Amino acid sequence: MSERLLTTKDILQKDFKNSFRGYNVSEVDEYLDTVIRDYDSFQKEIAFLQNENERLRARVEELSRKQSQAEPQRSTSPQMGITNFDILKRLSNLEKHVFDAKLKEDQQ
Repeated sequence: MSERLLTTKDILQKDFKNSFRGYNVSEVDEYLDTVIRDYDSFQKEIAFLQNENERLRARVEELSRKQSQAEPQRSTSPQMGITNFDILKRLSNLEKHVFDAKLKEDQQ
């Protein structure tokens, strides 16, 4: 961002020299008052937006850090690629094996 050449104080304290066919002093003062108000509001808005930008950058950094910490845990998970259907199928096969063996024992 480029550096500003004027501050509200600079604008307020600016004195124009009078000449024979110069500007109307009160009209110049009124215009400069308007410029000062606008300039001041722009400075406030810029400060607000810079603070908001810093806050959002910090939030992005925080979320990125959390995501990078969560990714290694997901990739080392032993259940990677296993669906609920696979688990239920394995459980059903295990139950069948255990209970079939018990039924055969009871029948003998």
